[in-house]
Amino acid sequence: MTHTRRDHPDFEALRPQAVALRRAGLSRRQIHERLGPLTDATLTHLLEGEPPPEWTKRPNAKDDLREKARELRRAGKTYDEIVAELGVAKSSVSLWVRDLPKPRKSPEAMHQMREARWAPYREARDRQREKTKAEAADEISSMSDRELLAAGTALYWAEGAKSKPHNPQENVQFVNSDPGVIRVFLAWLNLLGVEPQRISYRAMIHITADVEAAEGYWADFVGIGISRLQKTTLKKHNPKTNRKNTGEAYRGCLVVRVRQGADLYRRIEGWWYGIVLGAERRPA
Repeated sequence: MTHTRRDHPDFEALRPQAVALRRAGLSRRQIHERLGPLTDATLTHLLEGEPPPEWTKRPNAKDDLREKARELRRAGKTYDEIVAELGVAKSSVSLWVRDLPKPRKSPEAMHQMREARWAPYREARDRQREKTKAEAADEISSMSDRELLAAGTALYWAEGAKSKPHNPQENVQFVNSDPGVIRVFLAWLNLLGVEPQRISYRAMIHITADVEAAEGYWADFVGIGISRLQKTTLKKHNPKTNRKNTGEAYRGCLVVRVRQGADLYRRIEGWWYGIVLGAERRPA
């Protein structure tokens, strides 16, 4: 017959003993051994209202994962990031951390998200850009002497030194930082038959830059020794200006000057006027 709280003869005497043993940290098995033969139901009634000690609780395998998930959420991790790190279901993560506020993404995280979102579009745009440039380059893959003459004249008139009414100087001097532009200009001088010994070179660069590296670069570019470069022109840096041309790739400009170039300058000016007239005479 199963004993209950009502029919156990020593219930009232056993109750204080059972509570004291429980509060002392004993398990049900240990209390059962101390108090003698008792049914599970009677022991349950004797311990009513008294929680079991922590050491008797059966460990839950997910308790550690739950706590880790909450730590990660507090650290700003997303559900997907927590799932990937802990290897648990997203539904479990949602249940474990739903009471925590949604973390605010850092500027770095927002930037990474934008980069990831727009990367495919930028890659497609870059491929299209390179394709367009390659097709355009094929349209002018070679130049006749006349074409180079016109291109070089226009280039000089846009970038070269020009005589002014208030300062009439007929000098041929060209300054630029783009190696491609300088390469075309030198090919143009060669077409015009300008002897190499008539051409002088000089670097022009900000004083805060790597002057020696720039001098070495431009000397190698035009195929001369550094000693053949004229004295470099150093430009003072104005801290009020927001200069963008800095860093290892910054090499300043190369100044190319043709000695005894007055006659050549007059021809350049004439060629330019010829280009202008030719463009004006083209049919509309």
